[in-house]
Amino acid sequence: MPHGFTLLREEDIPEIQAKALIYRHDATGARLLSVAAPDENKVFGIAFRTPPRDSTGVAHILEHSVLCGSEKYPVKEPFVELLKGSLQTFLNAFTYPDKTCYPVASTNGQDLTNLIDVYLDAVFAPRITENIFKQEGWHYELDDESGPMTYKGVVFNEMKGAYSSPDAVLSELSQQSVFPDVTYGLDSGGDPERIPDLTYEDFKEFHRTYYHPSNSWIYFYGDDDPDERLRLLAERLKGYEALAVDSAVPPQPRLGEPRRVERGYAAAEDGGRAMATMNWLLPETTDAQTNLALRVLDEILMGLPSSPLKKALLDSGLGEDVTGGLETELRHMYFSVGLKGMDPDEAAHSRDAMERIAFEVLQSLEREGIPEDLLDAAMNSVEFAFRENNTGRFPRGLLLWLRSLSTWLYEGDPLALVAFEKPLAALKARLAAREPVFETLIREHFLNNAHRAGVLLTPDPQLLQKREKAEAERLNAAFAAMDKETRAQVMAQTVELREEQARPDAPEALASIPALTRADLPRENRRIPSDFSEVHGAPVMGHDLPTAGIAYLDAGFSLDPLPRDLLPLVPLFGRALLEMGTERDDFTALTRRIARVTGGMDAQSFAAPAVGSDRPASWLFLRGKATAEKAPQMAELFNDVLLTARFDDKARFKQMLMEEKARLEQRLVPAGHSFVLSRLAARFSVAGMASEIMGGVEQLFFLRRLAENFDASWPETLAALEEIRRALLNEAARQVNLTADETARKTIEPGLADLLRALPTASPKAATWQPLPFAANEGLAIPAQVNYVGKGVNLLAEGIVPGQAAPAVARWLRTAYLWDRVRVQGGAYGAFCIFDEVSGNLFMASYRDPNLAKTLSVYDATADYLRSLSLDAAEMDKAVVGAIGDMDAYQLPDAKGFTALMRRLTGRTEEERDARREAILSLGIEDFNVFADAAATLRDKGRVVALGVEGKLAAQGLDVVRVL
Repeated sequence: MPHGFTLLREEDIPEIQAKALIYRHDATGARLLSVAAPDENKVFGIAFRTPPRDSTGVAHILEHSVLCGSEKYPVKEPFVELLKGSLQTFLNAFTYPDKTCYPVASTNGQDLTNLIDVYLDAVFAPRITENIFKQEGWHYELDDESGPMTYKGVVFNEMKGAYSSPDAVLSELSQQSVFPDVTYGLDSGGDPERIPDLTYEDFKEFHRTYYHPSNSWIYFYGDDDPDERLRLLAERLKGYEALAVDSAVPPQPRLGEPRRVERGYAAAEDGGRAMATMNWLLPETTDAQTNLALRVLDEILMGLPSSPLKKALLDSGLGEDVTGGLETELRHMYFSVGLKGMDPDEAAHSRDAMERIAFEVLQSLEREGIPEDLLDAAMNSVEFAFRENNTGRFPRGLLLWLRSLSTWLYEGDPLALVAFEKPLAALKARLAAREPVFETLIREHFLNNAHRAGVLLTPDPQLLQKREKAEAERLNAAFAAMDKETRAQVMAQTVELREEQARPDAPEALASIPALTRADLPRENRRIPSDFSEVHGAPVMGHDLPTAGIAYLDAGFSLDPLPRDLLPLVPLFGRALLEMGTERDDFTALTRRIARVTGGMDAQSFAAPAVGSDRPASWLFLRGKATAEKAPQMAELFNDVLLTARFDDKARFKQMLMEEKARLEQRLVPAGHSFVLSRLAARFSVAGMASEIMGGVEQLFFLRRLAENFDASWPETLAALEEIRRALLNEAARQVNLTADETARKTIEPGLADLLRALPTASPKAATWQPLPFAANEGLAIPAQVNYVGKGVNLLAEGIVPGQAAPAVARWLRTAYLWDRVRVQGGAYGAFCIFDEVSGNLFMASYRDPNLAKTLSVYDATADYLRSLSLDAAEMDKAVVGAIGDMDAYQLPDAKGFTALMRRLTGRTEEERDARREAILSLGIEDFNVFADAAATLRDKGRVVALGVEGKLAAQGLDVVRVL
């Protein structure tokens, strides 16, 4: 019983080259999963089971609030202080429908210890004062005794943004529809109409009830000392005793018959499109065999462009895109499938037809069996994903924790899906014995399952106005019920909260937060191993990295030869290479062949500013990954799609067009800031213009025009696709990038040589790209209750050079000045300050922001703030550590290889990176003072782009363009 923990189980997990130890804390019953793995990106997490009893968002508001100061660290925002000055590779928290998770990660051992110390004190001993509740949750704001009175609060505005996204509403309703009797039928994030029902007393009680070690699931992962983990935890849990916490989520009682739910969503005056889903309640997550089999079935039904359920729904023409999939993170799994972009006038009929088609497909598969090539493709896709464990920017250990919680939280085996070899082998054995595994699943859990629900979401052009009216009436009623004394109290509380938000933390309190200093940082940048060769005239960049026998191949083609009017077609051209068939395979056969042979192939286009050039680095890359065994087959696939792809399937191309349009529209609200930043960048550089054309609002406008006139313009579109192929696939424009260990590299190189030998050898000239005309200041109108407010300027064009340490200053402004004024005081969910040293662009932007003019005034006040700024050595060190942490961001091998390639294509040399690191390590107050000139230029010369409600945009004097 080391350090007061009893070891319950010890197991080697060869799948991740790790050893897992499962403990119970003797005094409290806290659960601990400790994974020792050869991974420098170390992870810690603590989760609590937190099932809400209503939709006031109490769990979500508490998640925000516990990170706003604690007993040991009594500062306003310890979370932000860690963001400012940590080498963290992950730092955040999540609210799920039944749990709240607090994970941190770092490659630096001392840094991880610091993060853990702050997080554990935050969850067990938070300040959570009434003012913190008001700031993060909701409060009345009143400046004059005659009114008006408004609501403010970070989560309140965050959820207004979520409820402004039709896709978010559809997802929430789909979940709630199959869980009418348990906590999953509520909104743990908070319904903006219900959030003001939450009292401070209920908020405090929720913490007392659920944030106790007895209700905790704790996790460690990485190459740190396993015994030190126990010692650290034992010290923090000292003094706690066992507590009976009733947090279990009961199983959802089975419905005896299907049900339907119909709702509206906020749409523009000229309407929008309808959406519908079908949703089935499935077994509990804890059965590893069924869990894994359902993941494969999900891939069979929906995972590929040619998957039968997905294809049938798209082929129906009832909608523009398919939505749904398997949910595996609650006590019960559930499956959702549906259509977006349906004709609202035919919504009910289309919903019925969609359900009929879905059942016909399921009945056919159950009756006739799963096609062998589809089954092989689905099995390979799921197995590859488990083995590769490619988490992108997420630490690998974090994904493993979330996977373990999907069984562990419900009294199941936390290693059931982490150690996947056993259930995978069992599934393969059942299939080898010709057992109808998936046909049986379809019959039992879909066709004969009465517990299902249909959701229909239709556009309501009056809903936004209704919501605003209802909120105003509620506020007016509350205001009218207040006597003069109460109103004076609310005014005084408004002033008190603002003063507290603006009041700086005491130096001794800030000094209590453990932090690294610049002296703890390595002076040298990490190099990504790269070698260079030429194969049949094509430059090949290679990276010998530990990829566990996987080859990552990127074949790139310069967009320079394309005239500007063809750039909007590039993303669809990339999809067409992989999703319309070749001379050898039709669309269905090709997509299944890709899934059988590889871990995935996709096309990626980009345009980025290049050092010392007015011409951007603009490329289309075809990217793929495969095991060493199948790498030669992947090379052959590259050959087929690049040389023999067919573009003449008009119906399939239209499907892709409508999918792309629908997906861009659904991203507008959740990613509004990225559209604002893209639109700003398009005003200042050719690279920004090209990116906007291929992925921003301009791309959406193009897709809509093409969809409206598709039949008439098809011959012209087909000719344009062929012109793009002729222009791109040529000798002068190619670039190959190969990230692989020695084994995988040897297997793919012969096929790669064959591919490069077969490509055409034309050498077209670069085209001239004329800039697009934009209004000086622009408002992009959407039916939303929040705004995304951006302002930008190109400093180089204005003769301003802010210095090589400028990215560190910009980052500090985001985590300090803008966080305090736009988020904490302004109530927005987030704010950004971005400086790109190559293009010279300086941008500020906000996310889910209730304000517009007020936020712009904060941007404009930055210069004066910087000129009067005084930072002590500790705060300066935080700025340095945070910026170096960004430079040294942890990456998986495939990301490292592609990053090295991007640096080469954009002209970013190791010498330049070394100079920038040295400048950041030497950061001083003079760098902040120099940046004041940049901020003044933004104030005086900057352009504004905002995404939000039409009337507010127009009131700000912006040229309004309706986007939704």
